[in-house]
Amino acid sequence: MTAKAELTIPLSISAGIHIGVIAILALGIDFSTEPKPMAQPQASAPAVQAVVVDQKLVDKHVEKLKAQKREAERKEKARQDDADKRVREARKEREREQAKIKKLEQQRKQKELETQKANAAATAAKLKQQQEKKKAEQAELARKQKEKERKASEVAAKKAADKLKAEQAAAKKAEEERKRKAEEERKRKAEAERKRRAEEKARLEQEQMMQDALASEQAALSQTRNKQVMSEVQRYTSMIIATIARNVRKEESMRNKSCKVSVRLAKDGFVTSNRIVEGDPALCSATQAAIQRLQKLPMSSEPAVYDKLKELNIIYRPEFN
Repeated sequence: MTAKAELTIPLSISAGIHIGVIAILALGIDFSTEPKPMAQPQASAPAVQAVVVDQKLVDKHVEKLKAQKREAERKEKARQDDADKRVREARKEREREQAKIKKLEQQRKQKELETQKANAAATAAKLKQQQEKKKAEQAELARKQKEKERKASEVAAKKAADKLKAEQAAAKKAEEERKRKAEEERKRKAEAERKRRAEEKARLEQEQMMQDALASEQAALSQTRNKQVMSEVQRYTSMIIATIARNVRKEESMRNKSCKVSVRLAKDGFVTSNRIVEGDPALCSATQAAIQRLQKLPMSSEPAVYDKLKELNIIYRPEFN
């Protein structure tokens, strides 16, 4: 399996994991839950449900991607080291072949010198054929042998030169192949980085969308809740005033008069204190007496509504038929 194939598999797995995480985030949103209405139906505001992302799952996935990246870089470094080692070995082999060629060339020159000497000896022998015929024949044989050896040296030198040329061509081709693979690896890494950034951007946009949806939902729920609470406060305030009005002993002199009373209430509606703030003395006295006789006034069980009613300023104006 090539280095490129080894890197393609983890990249495919990484892409699948990214798509799976995004699908889980999208499918995890719950659109079915609606806010529970209060006792009295009120105008409802639109609410959007949001899902909290499991940060541990995201962190775990990010760590896995980093580990895959480190493994890919480790494999690329090992491949690069191996390629560099082959280049060094090829360079050493070329140096050895060059040394061998140099040695063979020296041997060829040496053989050539020896051949020249043999030729000279043969010429001298021919001049002395009568006296040294046997010696001349031996010298000729030696010359032929030297010539044969010289030609063999030339053939060997040519073969060595051809081998060196082939090795240099192979080394050049290997270097070009290394550069091509390095460029492909650079492009692959650039594409992987681009995809990673796109996926990271999509993830951040998804998280921002969920945060915006949650903020909108909370704002809508808060607005609806405030409306509901204020409606309940108004309803119970009216009930409290109506209860007090039913128990006030009215007189004709109270017509067109008003009284403002401050009342403090317990959670069950029990009157813990009341005091006259301002108003007609007779009406205020009758109003305060009615509150004391009642001792307990209508009160909501909702904590938010009670918080608005626990200290209540009541303005009472008696009505006459």
